[in-house]
Amino acid sequence: MKVLAHFLIKERHNGKDFKVSLELITDRDYIEDNNIIDTLKKVKTIALIGASSKPERDSYKVMAFLMNEGYQVFPVNPLLEGTTILNREVYRCLKDIPLPIDMIDVFRQSKYLYDIVVEAKQANITHIWTQLGVTNVKSEVLALESGINIIVNRCPAIEIPRLNLALKTD
Repeated sequence: MKVLAHFLIKERHNGKDFKVSLELITDRDYIEDNNIIDTLKKVKTIALIGASSKPERDSYKVMAFLMNEGYQVFPVNPLLEGTTILNREVYRCLKDIPLPIDMIDVFRQSKYLYDIVVEAKQANITHIWTQLGVTNVKSEVLALESGINIIVNRCPAIEIPRLNLALKTD
């Protein structure tokens, strides 16, 4: 991976000062194809965070794409809990999903990413994927320090065709 900088993050969280010493930051746009391929081949179950029931929304389209590729996708949206999207029950949060989840695909604003990473860590999620424009250094650091593979600012519905991956499991 490409090293961009060494720096120290100092922030105030829940009324307390804390520091995170970061040894390196990688270029978000420089993610090795092998990491993407390995991730897409390893995962079988995906929780789609920020799922929408509106067919014109990207989250709906990507969910349909991932299901067509053979992944078992669980939509997560507390506002749609108990409804269905593409014949899949919508869950309020990760802990409500009845099966182990391999990866989350995040369709939420960057400001919510830290809490999503915390929830993923608590649920023992091993892979986090954030959609185009969803980036947050503090969240990425937490994921990496927690041993979670994180791919940011990418879309699997773009990457799978770009890499010419045939992932369907019949």
